[in-house]
Amino acid sequence: MKIEIPENKKLIFECVIPIRWGDMDAMKHLNNASYFRYMETCRIDWFQSLGRGLGSEELDGGCGILIVNAFCNFYRQLEYPGDVLMKMYVSDPGRSSFESWNTMERTDQPGVIYAAGGATTVWSNFTEQKSAPLPDWLRVRTMMSASRARPITASAGVASQCTKSHATSSWASCVSTLARTAAACFWIWSITSAITNAPPNM
Repeated sequence: MKIEIPENKKLIFECVIPIRWGDMDAMKHLNNASYFRYMETCRIDWFQSLGRGLGSEELDGGCGILIVNAFCNFYRQLEYPGDVLMKMYVSDPGRSSFESWNTMERTDQPGVIYAAGGATTVWSNFTEQKSAPLPDWLRVRTMMSASRARPITASAGVASQCTKSHATSSWASCVSTLARTAAACFWIWSITSAITNAPPNM
């Protein structure tokens, strides 16, 4: 079975993961399981960059993210040594979930996709052991513009620096920021209105 990444998606995060010698297998290329580990690392580092890392469930009423499926399409063999540029995209936010997608390319071969995969990410109440509605702050994040994401370096499974927004002191920049924010809010309202009548998904 092959699942294709949709065209209608939003880039929200990037990170660079070094290929380790131990990530390979006897065939001298990246072991299949390592691709899923790289996608997991990218997903967790993205969540960490939002200020909601592991152990932050108390901030969200005992809720957090988990995945209910995962897949990966292998197009080319990744081999040591090298660095993998991970790009994370999101699409289809529902009542309690959204689709997350990843592409993998070597930093020394930009634009050449070596593998691509994804997972259905669910906002879950860990105490009640069931899905919960996506909080507003996360729903907005899953609809953010690609311009908000920038490459970071992942080390030992944790990003060395996070994607952050930077305040500006110039009046012109403030006006521009307000205009973009207003446009984004209108777009989010339009999307939310369109999916209001859709049945909830897990």
